Amino acid sequence: MDSATLAYSILCDDVRLEAGNKLSLMGVFQNVYVPNFPATVIKFAVVNHWEGQGKFQTEVRILNPHGKETVRSAPGQFAIASPGPADNITFFANVSFDEPGSYTLQVFLSGDLVRESSFSVLSMQAPPDTGTVN
Repeated sequence: MDSATLAYSILCDDVRLEAGNKLSLMGVFQNVYVPNFPATVIKFAVVNHWEGQGKFQTEVRILNPHGKETVRSAPGQFAIASPGPADNITFFANVSFDEPGSYTLQVFLSGDLVRESSFSVLSMQAPPDTGTVN
């Protein structure tokens, strides 16, 4: 019987497949910092690590702080060989964030929501001026 469990999701700037079938994750993050709003993030990835067995369809969605869908991935297919792990990577490009706040990352497996997690999109702030002269 086909079944899968999502072990973890990681947000990062990019992912490469290395020799020996190893993944290299670049720029792992929990928060997104932008200079101002609205902002566009050129590229980022969501790495989902699954355990189980079977063939599945997955989709990743991001909701804004008001619960409105900001972006949705195209449905992707992946398989987990007899019981074992599998990684599924979703790349996003040119995603717009209209306002600061807590955004929701949703992961779907064969149409069912299996995980929700949050990440913050924040404005980069210049360090406060302390009024001291060096």
